[in-house]
Amino acid sequence: MNQDEEHLRLLSIFHYVCAGFAALFACLPIFHLLLGMLLLFKPQGFGPTGNQPPAFFGLFMIIFATMMILFGWAFAIGIAYAGRCLRQRKRYTFCLVMAAIACMFMPFGTILGVFTIIVLVRPSVKPLFDAATPPVFAK
Repeated sequence: MNQDEEHLRLLSIFHYVCAGFAALFACLPIFHLLLGMLLLFKPQGFGPTGNQPPAFFGLFMIIFATMMILFGWAFAIGIAYAGRCLRQRKRYTFCLVMAAIACMFMPFGTILGVFTIIVLVRPSVKPLFDAATPPVFAK
């Protein structure tokens, strides 16, 4: 196994780890979702009658938290799929784009994205993705 193949193997593993962290961090807005549900369905718990927050606040928190969770999970799935593509040496452009997008997920994604871009732009790596035969991994 040459150095490029080893780097791609390690990058695929780190993509899975980063995807796990991203999925975990995407679950943090669940607290906001629960608070929004409380505001919407049980507003009497937030003050005396007439002094409660409007239902709009609860609905806004529910929508915002749900969107954040879904975007975070979609990002995690994309990173995990990019790791799989790196392992199988398929979809070079997708891996490169996901590496650039991963740079927004600081600090883990930034480090992973930069190293992935550095490895993928090497002239010796592109032919590995063009080869029709799947890579053979030592067990």
